[in-house]
Amino acid sequence: MIKNYVIDTNVMVHDPSFMYNFSDNHVVIPLICLEELDNLKRKEGLVGFSARKVAKELKRVMETGDICEGIPLDNGGTLRVEQNFLDTSVLPNGADVHKTDSRIIAVVKNMQAAFPDIPTILVTKDLYMNIKASSLGITVQDYKNDQIENEAIYKGYREEEMSSEEMNAIFEDGLPLPESVEGTVYPNEFFHIKSTDRVGHEVLARYDGKRIVPLRHANDVAWGLTPLNREQKMAFELLMNPDIHFCTIIGGAGSGKTILATATALENVIESNQYRKIVFVRPVVAAGNDIGYLPGDEREKLRPWMGSFYDAIENLTDLKESNREAYKDTVVKDRRNFGKPAFTVEDFIEQYRQRGIIETKTFTYMRGRTFTNSLIIVDEAQEMTPHIAKLMLTRAGQESKFVFLGDPSDNQIDNHYVDAKSNGLIYTVEKMKPFDITGHVTLKRVERSPLAEIAERSM
Repeated sequence: MIKNYVIDTNVMVHDPSFMYNFSDNHVVIPLICLEELDNLKRKEGLVGFSARKVAKELKRVMETGDICEGIPLDNGGTLRVEQNFLDTSVLPNGADVHKTDSRIIAVVKNMQAAFPDIPTILVTKDLYMNIKASSLGITVQDYKNDQIENEAIYKGYREEEMSSEEMNAIFEDGLPLPESVEGTVYPNEFFHIKSTDRVGHEVLARYDGKRIVPLRHANDVAWGLTPLNREQKMAFELLMNPDIHFCTIIGGAGSGKTILATATALENVIESNQYRKIVFVRPVVAAGNDIGYLPGDEREKLRPWMGSFYDAIENLTDLKESNREAYKDTVVKDRRNFGKPAFTVEDFIEQYRQRGIIETKTFTYMRGRTFTNSLIIVDEAQEMTPHIAKLMLTRAGQESKFVFLGDPSDNQIDNHYVDAKSNGLIYTVEKMKPFDITGHVTLKRVERSPLAEIAERSM
């Protein structure tokens, strides 16, 4: 049955290509939503970019027909802007008819009355809009085209039991997948294997697309850092492997995402020259109330948002200096005697920034860029929409590597246009897992401190 889908503004911002994902149904945009988009187009960051992208996509569609009457789409549906059905008297007393949400709900209620034989459905990602519309008898749906069920998110590793003979074969010529391994095994998926005939015999290994092979970088050190647990070793393997051009690392606060990525980036760029430069990228999405516009040029504006990278570099510099001192004197009783390096983190970053080795960017400045022979680390990637995630990955030039980091749980997402099921991080995890140049791992343990572990687990 043909349906009317009335689209809220947040859905359009979430996915500027929304109109192609409703099969052969009628896609309806209330005129008031276009007014909202017009107000958003000058906004900085992801929201403003997406609002402008929607306008360009609508303009392209309008070249094929009259959007007031309804434009036929390739999938058999139609797209139109609804200028009528604005009577707010259908709303109950207590509804604020001056609010945009109320006026959109009124459009849906009036369309229900005007087209009783056609189901009219409101599509929104706004929870309050969903609650208010549902209480008025409106059928409401979330935009589910790019949603991933959290229970089904790919972890990047599995636990298996094998014989010691099979485990030994891994370290000889690699082990073809045994018949006992169930389900689809993706390239660069990790195995934690325990022996069926030797107590305490276990190994970590990786599936290279053909065979199960041992980890190559398990005992490496990156800028003084070594992985502390099983999942960190897996992440370390992905980060240090030049044959993997894109990897995603998911984990809660304190699990080591940023410091692992930063350490391997410094090692691969500054120490081994595997890549020409590091590009640190973060979304400009405030946690809580925004402090408003910041003075200065792009670099100065971004400095407050790059705190995680600065902290990681500071901790790594301390760690490297500590290791150097410990190497000089193997019996060290008081860590306070190590001393601090003679330069600050700002000095360190500025030195390499001036040489073109370190860049700090936000998504706003990524369009049109091509990164060749570069290592790009995108932190807080759960703030991205799938559309922005695709924009980021299409910036990849020859011999470059992208790393997406983040925590896709709802309490770590401050962008109200995405949620735990529809953010760009888990979208790319699921879409990119079948390829032999990509990899993923989910970090489980909090290593930052005992306090951070308790807070992450209990609060």
